[in-house]
Amino acid sequence: MYLNIGNDMAVREKSVIGIFDLDNTSTSRRTREFLEGAEQNGLVVPCDDLPKSFVLTQEYGMIRVYLTALSAATLEKRMK
Repeated sequence: MYLNIGNDMAVREKSVIGIFDLDNTSTSRRTREFLEGAEQNGLVVPCDDLPKSFVLTQEYGMIRVYLTALSAATLEKRMK
């Protein structure tokens, strides 16, 4: 199954490691450092709108961070 994360993008549900709310998690220094490092390494897939959450995936040994305008709660509901 696939998870629609908005902007005509979908990821495999099996590859999802976590769904995180940007407002809550960006207060942590470690999360900010992780996101900055991922962006510097080209692992971040941006969204067109103002991002509300991010989806962390790992597939075929490759980690990706998808920024999405959908809330973490909405994405969690779609996973069920």
